Amino acid sequence: MRAALPTLGVGILYNPMLTELLREEPELIDFLEIIPDSFWTVEKETAPRRYQEHDTFTEPIEELARRVPVVLHSVDLSIGSGEVFDQEHVAQIARWQSRFRSPWHSDHLSFSRLGVTGHDQNTALAIPVPYDQELLDLIGSRVRYVQSVVPAPFLLENNVYFFDLPDQEMTEPEFLNRLCRETGCGLLLDLHNVYANARNHGFDPRAFVSQIDPSVIVEFHIAGGDEYMGMYTDSHAGPVAEAVWENLEHALHHAPEVRAVTYEFHESYYRQLKNEGIRAQLRRAREVWSRHH
Repeated sequence: MRAALPTLGVGILYNPMLTELLREEPELIDFLEIIPDSFWTVEKETAPRRYQEHDTFTEPIEELARRVPVVLHSVDLSIGSGEVFDQEHVAQIARWQSRFRSPWHSDHLSFSRLGVTGHDQNTALAIPVPYDQELLDLIGSRVRYVQSVVPAPFLLENNVYFFDLPDQEMTEPEFLNRLCRETGCGLLLDLHNVYANARNHGFDPRAFVSQIDPSVIVEFHIAGGDEYMGMYTDSHAGPVAEAVWENLEHALHHAPEVRAVTYEFHESYYRQLKNEGIRAQLRRAREVWSRHH
């Protein structure tokens, strides 16, 4: 799969606070990653048109797409849900992949939707899946369905977890490696998620990365976080955590053919970063990328 993918370089996950900066300085990034789900609202299944897209929000993306590639990073597929698998969502992603010619698209290895008393309930939280054969089979079948509908390679992102599920049959690296090898999907390895889990559960994040098959990794995410009630959270809080920068160096050495590095920050931290802070994070990411490319 990866052999046919372009090498993009350094990009950023879009949020509205970036609009003016990227309009004026598109050279800051090699590509733009977007959460497509944030540009539409979803009506009831009985509605004549389920997905209501908001042109005012998409206009800046259309403009930037004329300058840099756009990559889709969805949040609402909920691929690990036992009773819910939204094929209409997959069809909507296919429409947007065609619209922006995204070289690949991704979602999260988690679930956030539950089938409750005949309707779809959103948990408002990406809940991790257990790493066992039953879930591997379930998710594998859904990955293959996505691949049959969306004409671009599909990646899944490793998740944050705040408690260990008991009696799991595989470690997380084993599960990720098997899922990618058995389905042909790629891995979006979020290095901040790895760091958050390592910090909360006491393992070495570099050793975790070393256990991942480098041939399945297509993209890295980098971000920052903060402490909350005794836990380290994946809050995308401003600058990238220093330990994540260190692991990015290691990860790019481990997987030298990775295609992209994406910086994420939550829009609520824009006042802390300001434009110069965003420029500094992207410059540093490019310096690290350039040492390995």
